[in-house]
Amino acid sequence: MGLTIPPPAITSDYTRHIARPAPDADHLREVPRPLGRRLSRDSAITAMVIADPPSPGDLDGGHWLWPHVEDLAAELALTAPEALTQIADPPRWANTYKSGAPDRPEAAG
Repeated sequence: MGLTIPPPAITSDYTRHIARPAPDADHLREVPRPLGRRLSRDSAITAMVIADPPSPGDLDGGHWLWPHVEDLAAELALTAPEALTQIADPPRWANTYKSGAPDRPEAAG
């Protein structure tokens, strides 16, 4: 796993998901998936860890990481299958945020 946690955003080497600063709330992060809501920094890190497995499509109840995914998902009030379903489709703005383009769709014009 390769999360980059320093401000302003939490990014990953292995996923296009990103936890970006929430507008007008520097202490919160927007994490579209899982959850689709604003989270504390710690919860955003948890969401990014869930989004960061090497092969999320290969994870199931028999995988050795499954108990960890279940525990992390529970911290976000999700089941492991719910969390993995939500991370399957990264947000539209994930790539533009990393590339330095406008990080909000409304700012892109």
